[in-house]
Amino acid sequence: MSEALIPETPEEAEAEPIKQRKNGLYPGISDELAENMKSGWADTELHGLEPIAQAAHTAARRAALSARFPGERLVIPAGNLKTRSNDTEYAFRASTEYAYLTGDLTQDGVLVLEPAGDGHEATIYLLPRSDRENGEFWLDGQGELWVGRRHSLTEAEQLLGIPAKDVRELPAALTEATGPVRNVRGHDAGIEAALTDKVTAERDEELRVFLSEARLVKDDFEIAELQKACDATARGFEDVVKVLDKAEATSERYIEGTFFLRARVDGNDIGYGSICAAGPHATTLHWVRNDGPVRPGELLLLDAGVETTELYTADVTRTLPINGTFSPLQRKIYDAVYEAQEAGIAAVKPGAAFRDFHDAAQRVLTEKLVEWGLLGDLTVEKVLELGLQRRWTLHGTGHMLGMDVHDCAVARTESYVNGILEPGVCLTVEPGLYFQADDLTVPEEYRGIGVRIEDDILVTEDGNRNLSAALPRRADEVEAWMAGLKG
Repeated sequence: MSEALIPETPEEAEAEPIKQRKNGLYPGISDELAENMKSGWADTELHGLEPIAQAAHTAARRAALSARFPGERLVIPAGNLKTRSNDTEYAFRASTEYAYLTGDLTQDGVLVLEPAGDGHEATIYLLPRSDRENGEFWLDGQGELWVGRRHSLTEAEQLLGIPAKDVRELPAALTEATGPVRNVRGHDAGIEAALTDKVTAERDEELRVFLSEARLVKDDFEIAELQKACDATARGFEDVVKVLDKAEATSERYIEGTFFLRARVDGNDIGYGSICAAGPHATTLHWVRNDGPVRPGELLLLDAGVETTELYTADVTRTLPINGTFSPLQRKIYDAVYEAQEAGIAAVKPGAAFRDFHDAAQRVLTEKLVEWGLLGDLTVEKVLELGLQRRWTLHGTGHMLGMDVHDCAVARTESYVNGILEPGVCLTVEPGLYFQADDLTVPEEYRGIGVRIEDDILVTEDGNRNLSAALPRRADEVEAWMAGLKG
């Protein structure tokens, strides 16, 4: 792989030779080879391209953004590649804000909304096709011969419905820009450097918060993508059940790899690090090492989600008996969590407070803990007042879901956890009980058991819809489902 860097501007591309790899096997490039590589290539320009499926939706999102910040220049970067080690990079994932507003998923892109009249003119700045004249396309590490063809700017305009320009021209243009500017920070250091004397942290945060809150209510395209993600995730869980015997012979890594295969075949990637927690690992909320044993007689807590090619992710958890049958104690704990989840899901409806489903689920779990004698002679009300159930329930009962697994994360508290549900909101309902292996306050037989059940719930006009309902939840249904898959 070449270590060469893409020139900063079109002018530099003409003036600077492509930097060669330090320890490459070829000492240099002959003039004859350089000249040979410039010609003899077919014209591959694509014509008559149709707009991407969500083009009308991204246009509406940009219009809402324009209305919120009249007269201000708005800069939303996709982000750049991040080094994994030496000269290799992590797989690129466009920033959520950029993808939400453009539908484009390529690295180094920047959306700019320039004030114009009563609104804004949008321009998307992208890397154009690799330059064949200066050798970039075959000598540079990010040249098209190395990493694949990019869309031309003309093609991008047709697909995205946004005028496109060369992103290498943008830093200089931003440096010279006047008037108020806001930027989504944390994705593109070069853009931030160009804007360093034109923006403030407070104003930039207002832009980020607005874009986070804009995603609280999903449009039809987003709901369809979330359903697609849930359907693929259900297939991934089925894949895992079918190979549990192989996981028993190896480790949790077999489960992780099996689900990852489904995510890459049916979508873009996993939406977050898969939690493949067997036995006592199920009591660790974010167990992503996935290097432990998978033993019959214990439970597997699988928390995983497929991310679609448009970057919408599912977030589903099932707790499964590895041998296919719950023990009496496992079933008792599982049924308690199931009952709590049922209460939580029932509380998800338009006009309800966001917190209602959490409160409903926590009450059921607290009632069970008191019934089992784990809290002495305290009443349910007193336990809830003091929050003592949290020793075993640990976390909130759900969160917003969308392009980020914890979507809308920087929305204002009054709009999110203190907000009111409305149709189009999508959230998770995921109560759990976790008895740590070293918890001496519970009977020994409880220790090392962790149970969570999580589904993705869409608020509808008349209640809710479980997007992940394809996966069974009741204990007897889980056992029958596993038996059928194992044959």
